[in-house]
Amino acid sequence: TGCLMGAQKKLALVAGAGAGLGQSLLARFEAGGFTPVGLGRSQPDTTIGAFHTVDMADEAAVPDVISAIIAEHGPPSIVVHNTAELVIAPFADIRLADYQRTWTSMVQTAVLLAQSTLQPMVRGGGGTFIVSGATASLRGGAKFSAFASAKFALRGLTQSLAREYQPAGVHVCHAILDGIIDTPRSRDLHSLDPAKMMKPEDIAESYWQLAHQPQSTWTHELDLRPASEGF
Repeated sequence: TGCLMGAQKKLALVAGAGAGLGQSLLARFEAGGFTPVGLGRSQPDTTIGAFHTVDMADEAAVPDVISAIIAEHGPPSIVVHNTAELVIAPFADIRLADYQRTWTSMVQTAVLLAQSTLQPMVRGGGGTFIVSGATASLRGGAKFSAFASAKFALRGLTQSLAREYQPAGVHVCHAILDGIIDTPRSRDLHSLDPAKMMKPEDIAESYWQLAHQPQSTWTHELDLRPASEGF
């Protein structure tokens, strides 16, 4: 692979490229001929493509890290926001800091990611910006007040970005993942039949399809759940 070959490959950037869905996304994008680059607070044991360790909520670090990646690979064609911070507790036990933490890890990170990538994507001729949502993006359950309030905010932010950037050629999507993603960690955490979990490679396939929709039929919001999941 000479320099010319590298220049022709389009960049796929995944923020929150952890061991489950994040890595499956990088693997799918790589299989599709993209240059996969992961971003996150801690690098998983094995990673597909390059990985940059960065706190996605750090307003000083994120623009510098992403502009260096763009300088090397060109503007991204696919960007995925996949960072999350789950807090489950009765309202009486949650402190204001917990709300601030969920907002910072899910909404502030998306703002910084979007600020660093959307304009370059427009200049590069367009692309796809996908945000990973959850059941809590639509429904605030008991004991989920911190998580749901941040996920609702993230959904609103994504809608605003879609309305502003889609006319400029950037497809902005919100994917509601209504179920437990099947990872070794979630198998330990939830005593759930893996057949009733969402396979990360299957979610990645849906994200791949979102990123390749023709302009005449763009999905803004997609909800995915196992066949067994009630809703």
